[in-house]
Amino acid sequence: MDLVQLSPRYPTPPESTALRKPAWLKVKAPGGQNYVQIKQLMQDLKLHTVCEEAHCPNIGECWEHRAATFMVLGDVCTRNCAYCAVAHGTPAAYDPVEPQRLAEAVARMNLRHVVITSVDRDDLPNGGAEIFAGCVTEIRKLVPQTSVELLIPDFKGSDEALAIVVKARPDILNHNLETVERLYRIARPGGRYPRALRLLARARELGSDLMTKSGIICGLGEEWDELLVAMRDLRAQDVSLLTLGQYLRPSAGHLPVARFYTPEEFAELRAYGLSLGFKHVEAGPLVRSSYHAWEQVQQATAAV
Repeated sequence: MDLVQLSPRYPTPPESTALRKPAWLKVKAPGGQNYVQIKQLMQDLKLHTVCEEAHCPNIGECWEHRAATFMVLGDVCTRNCAYCAVAHGTPAAYDPVEPQRLAEAVARMNLRHVVITSVDRDDLPNGGAEIFAGCVTEIRKLVPQTSVELLIPDFKGSDEALAIVVKARPDILNHNLETVERLYRIARPGGRYPRALRLLARARELGSDLMTKSGIICGLGEEWDELLVAMRDLRAQDVSLLTLGQYLRPSAGHLPVARFYTPEEFAELRAYGLSLGFKHVEAGPLVRSSYHAWEQVQQATAAV
């Protein structure tokens, strides 16, 4: 049965319409023992997490599982995506020894799987690719049993920068597509839809055994059919892992939520993704790129 025909069509509401957040998006406020310990550890080592900077709704759950997504290269982004809570502007100089401090944190937390991302650093020659590579190298020295996932920016399409990262041999290389092609100009003006797809395809060319991953935010104003096209485009680049989650507006200055997808619709999207050949699809209202990443890598590896 054609999945496209199973889903209702909802017109995008005007920007002045405030949508009431459904019950399934409510989460418990963070504050457990592990949460407090990790927060203190990040402060002691002067590290940033995307969990905090992007106002992730899963911070309590993930930190209680002693899982965190580190954000390197500072906490100020050179781009200004209309959906993102991370601060934008002119970044400070990056810290060349950050990879060592991050590896120390991974060792002290005894992580089995670590996710590392960054702000966009278009001010740097290689967009900070050397820092990503350095993080992999330093983690391998201290905790070689820990698998490493890198969530990288598009490096403005630089093959040289991408090659630096792939050569470091992370276990998973992630670059989020984020939204459908029609909405790129509005939601992600510093990015390019074809450039994101090319990066993912090129990563597989540079590392034939490299597992690639991507994610899409739902609820920015895309049509259902456009969402399915984006999923097919990612699979055409031989992407193995896919995440789909609900967009939540960080502030009144960001794009409004066009609609809230139901858990049933996310289940339908997951089924469709698996039918396309993705090894693992994490789909749900609260799913973010690194949500349950420690489980994703286990399931995807088992599916090989």
